[in-house]
Amino acid sequence: MRALFTAVEIAARVDALAMEIAGKMPADFVMVGLLKSAAVFVADLARALDRAGARPEIEFMRLSSYGLAKESSGVVELLGDIPAGLVGRPVLLVDDIVDTGRSIAFAAAQLRQWGIGKLWTCALLDKPQRRQIEVTIDFVGFSIGDMFVAGYGTDYAEKYRHLPYIGVVE
Repeated sequence: MRALFTAVEIAARVDALAMEIAGKMPADFVMVGLLKSAAVFVADLARALDRAGARPEIEFMRLSSYGLAKESSGVVELLGDIPAGLVGRPVLLVDDIVDTGRSIAFAAAQLRQWGIGKLWTCALLDKPQRRQIEVTIDFVGFSIGDMFVAGYGTDYAEKYRHLPYIGVVE
């Protein structure tokens, strides 16, 4: 697997994102990460937000759309429940990668249905040319082309999440 972004590049970008987020969001908000792939990014972003002066609470939602394939099934499912205590609260919805837009749009709709306050979105990786659903991502780490990547939480068939870098799956 060829490295696309090194651990050092990712760390620097996460710190910059945290500064941007802390400057635009209220200090008291809930960060909702999409499991499993965003877990590593959420952990690093939460610590970077703390260094930037923000104090986010951390929650997770678990969605499924890929299974063991390289292509999304096109059907997004919520596995489990929406986190409790979000009514009226500002929320930062965090995903590792926005591709078709289906997962983050689905999660945002679920959160709005449960009566959250203002919603912002954040993705470490964005593939705008693959969009099938129009979504706005408020905070983007890196825009990438149409390639399949893994590492830093993102997987291919449940492998490579442990890598400290993001690589292109050949």
